[in-house]
Amino acid sequence: MPKAPRGFREGKFQYHEEVDVDIDNLTNLGQGVGRVDGWVLMVPFALPGERVKARVYRNHANYSDADLVEVLEPSPDRVEPSCNLFGLCGGCQYQNLNYEGQLRIKTSHVQELVDRQIGEGYTVEPAIGSPKPFGYRSKLTPHFQKPRAGKDFKIGFLEVGRRNRLVDVEQCPIATDEINEELPKARQNVFDNFKNYKNGATILLRHVQEGVETDFKAIVTEVVDDVVFRFKASEFFQNNPFILPLLAEHVLQEAQGEGVRYLLDTYCGSGLFALYAGRHFEQAVGIEISEKSVEYARANAALNSLENCTFQVGDAAHLFANIAHPADESVVIVDPPRKGCSEEFLEQLFAFGPARVVYVSCDPATHMRDLAKFLEAGYKITKLQPFDLFPQTRHIENVATLEKSV
Repeated sequence: MPKAPRGFREGKFQYHEEVDVDIDNLTNLGQGVGRVDGWVLMVPFALPGERVKARVYRNHANYSDADLVEVLEPSPDRVEPSCNLFGLCGGCQYQNLNYEGQLRIKTSHVQELVDRQIGEGYTVEPAIGSPKPFGYRSKLTPHFQKPRAGKDFKIGFLEVGRRNRLVDVEQCPIATDEINEELPKARQNVFDNFKNYKNGATILLRHVQEGVETDFKAIVTEVVDDVVFRFKASEFFQNNPFILPLLAEHVLQEAQGEGVRYLLDTYCGSGLFALYAGRHFEQAVGIEISEKSVEYARANAALNSLENCTFQVGDAAHLFANIAHPADESVVIVDPPRKGCSEEFLEQLFAFGPARVVYVSCDPATHMRDLAKFLEAGYKITKLQPFDLFPQTRHIENVATLEKSV
């Protein structure tokens, strides 16, 4: 047994002790969870149903971390990763799990959060998968640290478990083929001009209607079904165009309801949901605190000849002040950043009191936190539908439909 490093915590296992363990579950970070004599072991890249040999490298107060040494009894869902950097690059967590298994795991993760944070009695629908499990990502942003003369430097993504160490990424199987064709050129351009970089930087490769755009300031075009969107290449826009029409259509279907005539899209960005769904309502209003985003949204409404869709810059403290639509005839779409909705926003939304809310979230944990507050405010959850926008990774989008109780 090697000598333990300084700071190693004495506990259930010795440093680098090897144990055989049955894996029962998978965390939402992609770590296998098993138990030895009741003691929890976290083993990255081990799958539920497997028996593995693991080597302990850290003890905590109530569990231990271990490296996967060998898969003794593999899961029938285990597959060979498509990328030779899997396990080193931190971008993907599930390439060793077949896609059906990924969807089951992601659905169960959302269900576990619902049961724990909201309560039992709510059924999460099976996650809707991406039409393309690989080659789907339309935006890639490899980065590099400050180049140093005479030394090779890496362009890619963070290494698993590291905060600063990068993995050199020459190709990425979850990115579109077009991006992978341009990636070597973009990397070579950095190598050829490294003296121009005083610090580290990020490369942009965005696959849109015009091709692969690398200029952060360029105005680019994306089409969702028959709705056209133009926005700055560096700005946020959903990065899986193959599943995006399914997500947008689901939001539209859930937004519609008896007596609902008006749509409000908060956190509207360049107008994705306001325009896609808004054309089916008498009037749609997008609210966004970014003036530039509102400019793009208004231009997109004009581009699609949607005169019933308008956009306004919202003062964070008075988001609904200029909304004249009756609350009992309105639906609000909520699509906040990963941190979820602010208390201030929710207070204003509950005070407005729309008949329906469709809440789109990229983080199920903050989603459940906010949904619990909706229940306290007199709403009921009628549907929970996950969408897998990022196959091979731990990320999952979740859509909740809520109705105001009478």
